[in-house]
Amino acid sequence: MDSILKKYLRGDRVLWVVFIGLCFISVVEMFSASSTLAFKAANHTAPVMRHILFLGLGAAIAFLVHLIPARYIRFGAFILMGISIVTLTLVLFIGVTENEAARWLQIGGIQFQPSELGKLSLVVIAADFIARIKNSKANEDKYFKILMILSAIVCALILKENFSTAVLLFGVIWIMMFVAKIAWQKLALVVVVLTALFLLIFAATKLIPQEKMPDAFSRIYTWENRLSRHHEEKEAVDKFVINDANRQVQHGRIAIARGGLFGVFPGNSVQRDFLPQAYSDFIYAIIVEEMGLVGGLLVILLYMVLLFRAGRIATKSKTVFPAILVIGLSLLLVLQAFVNMAVSSSLIPVTGQPLPMISRGGTSILVTSIYFGIMLGITRQIKEETGENQEEFIEEIVIEEENEENEDEE
Repeated sequence: MDSILKKYLRGDRVLWVVFIGLCFISVVEMFSASSTLAFKAANHTAPVMRHILFLGLGAAIAFLVHLIPARYIRFGAFILMGISIVTLTLVLFIGVTENEAARWLQIGGIQFQPSELGKLSLVVIAADFIARIKNSKANEDKYFKILMILSAIVCALILKENFSTAVLLFGVIWIMMFVAKIAWQKLALVVVVLTALFLLIFAATKLIPQEKMPDAFSRIYTWENRLSRHHEEKEAVDKFVINDANRQVQHGRIAIARGGLFGVFPGNSVQRDFLPQAYSDFIYAIIVEEMGLVGGLLVILLYMVLLFRAGRIATKSKTVFPAILVIGLSLLLVLQAFVNMAVSSSLIPVTGQPLPMISRGGTSILVTSIYFGIMLGITRQIKEETGENQEEFIEEIVIEEENEENEDEE
């Protein structure tokens, strides 16, 4: 059995365990969290079976992608970027609105979130251009400018309907550049420009009446209201009163409070019937309610293992591109997970970020599976380069630059 697993699952075993663990928790919790969907459906098992189908497809995709060499991932990202820009533009005009945000696009009978494609393509392309910058000092400025322009285009297209995703994505790109030791002057310039832009927009929203502002600024006012309401709820004397404005947040708190140490066990949640997004934005609250503090910490542990394992994989890589790519993909997943958990715990306002591989959502599950497939593929290639029998990564190996290309140029 062990030899069969080694033969077919050739990526890092720890990443496979994290992936399978998240899928298992997702199936268990979706049986409970999707109760409101099951009640509305003609076939009560349809929502859960649909979710299991997407997880199965995701596992198949992760397996197939982990067999693809990194150079093809590198090339395919540019094609996906073109598709992402087109579909993100279409969302602005013909997007399907759900939960007061037009984030979905429907083509034929298929409905998906183009922002997920944009996130994937931009992170891969960012890793590609960062590798180019590290390997060609002569063209450093050119590659940096191209990367910033592409990042600005994708994030701007996402920004209108999904502010938190745009901020999270650009933050990950910046961290990738920081980890790769891009010139600090360039990183500082990005921070200065973004800060100035933020202050300019903030001043405009305060000086110009809302009705005179373009529609593109509507999400800014939405977020301003969310932050204001979140602050007021923290300071309010009657902060435990449930009303229409705080219904989700309060029931999320109640779910976590009911969990205790070991929870009420899967299938026994009460708050799932009061939370409109129990299967998505607030699924972590349901996990804690049913599995307790122990289950909540287990989920956090899985994401932390993913992040630390990605760091070790990066140190093992002999070239820049795969090292920075695995860091970028893992960061995007883990930061998104922490944002979701912070929302469920009412630490921050509601953002609409799903819990990767656990929350309901076909596009999110399939694209996240591609993330895992790429990371597993990188570990597979590293094992093939260093020898099949090497099971453990050594503790300290410095990321080496792709000197082969430089030597060819010389």
